[in-house]
Amino acid sequence: MDDFIVFSGNSNPELAQKICDYLDVPLGGEKVKRFSDGEIQIEIDENVRSRDVFIIQSTCCPVNENLVELLLMIDALKRASAASITAVIPYYGYARQDKKVAPRVPISAKLVADMLTVAGATRIITMDLHAGQIQGFFDIPVDNLFAAAVLIDYIRKNFNKDLVIVSPDAGGVERARAFAKRLNAGLAIIDKRREAPNKAKAMAVIGDVTGKTVVILDDMVDTAGTLIEAVEAIMRNGAKEVHASCAHPVLSGPSIERIEASPLKTLVVTDTIPLRQNAKTCNKIKVLTISELIGEAIIRSFRGDSVTSLFV
Repeated sequence: MDDFIVFSGNSNPELAQKICDYLDVPLGGEKVKRFSDGEIQIEIDENVRSRDVFIIQSTCCPVNENLVELLLMIDALKRASAASITAVIPYYGYARQDKKVAPRVPISAKLVADMLTVAGATRIITMDLHAGQIQGFFDIPVDNLFAAAVLIDYIRKNFNKDLVIVSPDAGGVERARAFAKRLNAGLAIIDKRREAPNKAKAMAVIGDVTGKTVVILDDMVDTAGTLIEAVEAIMRNGAKEVHASCAHPVLSGPSIERIEASPLKTLVVTDTIPLRQNAKTCNKIKVLTISELIGEAIIRSFRGDSVTSLFV
């Protein structure tokens, strides 16, 4: 594997190092500096001419800084004559704005896709996109991986009796149904009404959760408002205990305070996004790594092997 090289932005260096440890390759050298006015300056310290390059960068908070850093790294590598540039984006920011939900609003997920393509990316590897159709926003190949294998393995080992998988909204039913089928568990759905961005009111639980161990499944937890409303609704319906699982721990605003004050037992997440300091001290949060999954996708992408088995 001497013909490819892996670089990392500053969004999630710990994950990048774990991926490189799995690949048994060193991280490529680069300098990320700033001009006095805050502009980002990139300098690649490796010869990448005619080599396949992978850049690991989640576009998480601070999302605009990390996105621009990724774009500049892609441009620098393109101008250094890299043979191919794969942007490995474990968490794809702006994915929630994937359609026009009101007049005169942008489709931000499409704009970000255009910027990545114009910058020079030749392939995208990402994980658990908020909406699958975002893959169609790109005119280059996109591999959308799923943390399901990692999360299902954990759930199977820790919750194996009277288990019900719950979708916190109608949009996540397909994901929850797939988990429930593989775990031989029950399925329930939260009927909610969203009043404004980051504000939701859970209304009813569709399905039987009485006396059950419940795992709420979502692609991300942001302010945890939706999650905690769902937890409280499920407990009111007689559940024995409630846990939650998600791929992307955005955990912004008052999320940690809400989680700690709630009856939620545990929140199982992956390391697509690094935990903030206050989240690291929360005993309810457990982090699973997806480094081997992404590392395997990089190997197969480089070799031209099938990555289909990584999509389930």
